[in-house]
Amino acid sequence: MRLKSIELSGFKSFAKKTELEFASAITSIVGPNGSGKSNIAESFRFALGEQSMKSMRGRRGEDMIWNGSQNSPRAGRASVKLIFDNADRALALDFDEVVIERVVNRDGTNQYLLNSSEVRLRDVAELLAQANIGSSSHHIISQGEADRALSASPRERREMLEDALGLTSFLYKRQEAKRKLEKTAENSQKVESLRRELAPHLRFLAGQVKKIEDSQKLRDDLGQKYLEYLKRESVYLRIQKSLAKEERDAPEKEHALLNQTIAHLRSVLEKKREDSETNELMRLESEMHGAAGRRDALVRELGRIEGELAAEARMVPVPSKEASVPSGEVRTFVERVEQELDAALKGSESEIKNTLLGLVVFAQEFLRRIATRGEIAHKPAVSHEELLEKKTRLENELQEIQKKEGSLRAEVSVLRLQIEGEKDENRSAERELFVAMSRRSELEVALARLEARAQALVEDEARFKAECGEAAALMGRAVMEYENTVLYAQSGDMVTDADMVDEDRTVQGERRRKLERQKIRLEEAGLGSASEILKEHQETLERDQFLARELNDLAASAESLNGLIDELTGTLEARFVGGIEKINVAFNSFFQVMFGGGSASLALVAEKKKTRGAKSAALDTEDGGYFEVKGEGDKGGSEENGDEEDEDKEEGVEITVSLPHKRLKGLHALSGGERALTSIALIFAMSQVNPPPFLILDETDAALDEANSRRYGDMIETLARHSQLILITHNRETMSRAGVLYGVTMGSDGVSKLLSVKFEEALAVAK
Repeated sequence: MRLKSIELSGFKSFAKKTELEFASAITSIVGPNGSGKSNIAESFRFALGEQSMKSMRGRRGEDMIWNGSQNSPRAGRASVKLIFDNADRALALDFDEVVIERVVNRDGTNQYLLNSSEVRLRDVAELLAQANIGSSSHHIISQGEADRALSASPRERREMLEDALGLTSFLYKRQEAKRKLEKTAENSQKVESLRRELAPHLRFLAGQVKKIEDSQKLRDDLGQKYLEYLKRESVYLRIQKSLAKEERDAPEKEHALLNQTIAHLRSVLEKKREDSETNELMRLESEMHGAAGRRDALVRELGRIEGELAAEARMVPVPSKEASVPSGEVRTFVERVEQELDAALKGSESEIKNTLLGLVVFAQEFLRRIATRGEIAHKPAVSHEELLEKKTRLENELQEIQKKEGSLRAEVSVLRLQIEGEKDENRSAERELFVAMSRRSELEVALARLEARAQALVEDEARFKAECGEAAALMGRAVMEYENTVLYAQSGDMVTDADMVDEDRTVQGERRRKLERQKIRLEEAGLGSASEILKEHQETLERDQFLARELNDLAASAESLNGLIDELTGTLEARFVGGIEKINVAFNSFFQVMFGGGSASLALVAEKKKTRGAKSAALDTEDGGYFEVKGEGDKGGSEENGDEEDEDKEEGVEITVSLPHKRLKGLHALSGGERALTSIALIFAMSQVNPPPFLILDETDAALDEANSRRYGDMIETLARHSQLILITHNRETMSRAGVLYGVTMGSDGVSKLLSVKFEEALAVAK
C-alpha cells in the first residue's frame, strides 16, 4: 500500500483546494515560520480521525475551517482527502484505490467518507488499524512532540510501543470484546430481572392450570359417568317400551272382543224383553263404566302432575328419600277401599273376586304414586302454584267420581241380586252378559295399570332426552357415543341389556343424583375462561423458557468472550514482548549511530498506582459516541465513576540510556540535544521494526547540529526503504535527501500556497 496524495480544501490556512502528491519515497515540505507547513501534518491527523482538537492546535471543530480574510470569505466547511494505492489489498477493501475523507461543518458535525460512501469513524479506524495506521500514532510526529516518547509515563510509553508494533487492532478487538462482555452482563441482569418479575405470575397461572386440570378430570369423569347413565337409561326405556307394548296387545284384543260380545248380548236382551230392571241395570252399568273411565283418566292426569311436581323437587337436593303423602289422599284411598268392600260383600262370589282384584290394582297405583313422589321433571310452561292448584282440583274431582262409582256399584249389586232372583228364559243371556262385563272390568283395570305404566315411561323418556341435552352441553358431540359404550361390572364381566333392565331403579336414581352433585361441583370450579388461562399460561411459559434460553446463550456468549479476551491478551503479551526485543535491538543500534557509541534499552516495569480510570484511546461506537480503550492495567473508570480511585498494577516501559565517555545514566540527566537524539533513535527504531506505510516528521531535526543532521539523513534514507517519509523541515541536510520538495508560502491574505520541485526530474533535466 502506498500513499498517493492528500487533498486539502478549506482546512485551516489552505482556503483553496490544495493537493500534494507523494510520488517519491521522501518528500520534504519547507517554508518560513507561520506559512502553514505544520497544518499539513495536522491535516493528516484530521483525515485519520483525530478527536483531540488540542493536538491539532484548536479548541473546537470550527477552528479547523478557514475563517476568511479581507480578500477571501470564510469557508462553510473543511475537508481533507487521503488517497491510497491499494493494489496489494493491504486495506481490506476490493478497490485498487481507496479514498478516505473527513469533513467538518461550521456546526461542529463531522462526516467520514470511504470512496464517497458515508461511514462511521469506527469503520475508518478499524480499516486503518489493519495497515498499522492511526490518527495519532507513532508515525505522525508533530513539532515539539519528538520528546514525547521520553517524557511520557511508562504506561503511555507502552501504548506508543503497542501502536508502533501494530497491536492496535488487537486492542480494539479486546476492548470490543470487553464492551460486549459488559453488555452481555447487563443483558443477563435484565433477563434475570424479567424472569424474576415473570415468576410470580407464572406460579399463579400454574396454580390456575392445576385447577383447570383437576376440573378437566372432573369433567372427564362426569362424561364417563354420563355415558354409563345414558346407556343404562336408554336400554331400560327401549326394553320396557317393548315389554309394555307386548303386555297391552292381548288385553286390548280381549277387551275389543268383550265389547263386541256385550253389545251383542245387550241387543239380544233388548229384543227378548223390555225389562225395566234390566234397562235400569244397563243404565247403571253404563254410568258406572263412564265413571270408571273418568276415574282412570283422572288417576293418569293426577299421576302426571305429581310427576311434574316431583321433577321440580329434584331441582334442589331432597333431604329425605321418603316422600310425604297428603292426608286427603290417604283418606280418599281408605274411603274407596271401604266402599268397594261394602259393595262386594253384598254381591256374588265372582263380584267379590273382581272387586278385590280392582282394589289390588288401585293399591298398586297408589303405592307407585308415593314411590315416584320427589322424581325430577321440569315443565317450565306451567308454574308450581298452577300445578298444585290443578292437583287439588283433580283430587277433589277424583274423590267425587270415586264416591259416585261406589254408589253406582252398590246400586248395580242390589239390582243384580234382584234380577238373579228372577226365573225366566233370559237368565242365561244375562248371566253371560254379567260375566262378560265383569271380565271387561278386570281388563279395564289392567289396561289402566298398563296405561299408567306407559305414561310413566313417556315421562322417563322426556327426562332422558333432557339429560341428553345437558350432557351434550358438557361433552358436545361425544355424548352420542353412549349407544356404543360397553359397560363392565366390578368382576370384569360385560354388563348385558338384561342386567341393566333387572337392576333396581333406585340404583339408577342414585346415579342421577350423583351426576347432579358432580355438575354442581363442576360449575363451582368455573371453567368459563379455561381456554384463555391455558393460552396465557402457555405464552407466559414459552416467554420464561425463551428467557431461560437467552440466559444460557448469554452465559455461553460471556464464556466465549472471556475466552476471546484471554486469547487476545495472550497474543498481545506475546507479540508485545517479542516486539520489545526487536525494538530494543534497533533502538540500541540507532542510539549508537546517533551518539557514536553508548547503549540504550527498553525494560518492562510494573508499579502500583491509584488510578481514576484515565482513558488511553477513544473510538466512536455504532451510535456515534465513543468508547474507551484502556491499557492492560486499567481496571476501569468512566466519566461516571471517574472519581473512584482504585489501586491498580500498571505495566509500562522504562528507558535506560548510557552515553559514551560519560557516566550519566537515566533520561533526567540528558541535555536538550541529547534528548532529541534519543527520541529520534527510539522513533526510528519503532518505525523500522514494524514499518508504517508512511511516516510524517514535523521538524524533529530542528535541534540537530550539522554532524547529527548527516546521521539523521542517513537514518532517513534507511527508513525510506520501508516507509514513505513526509518531512517538514528547515534542515538543508534533510532537504537534500528528498526526492520531492514542496514549498509553502503565505501572502497578505493569510492563505497558504504551494510550490513543488521534483529533484529527480530536475536532475534528469540538468544532465
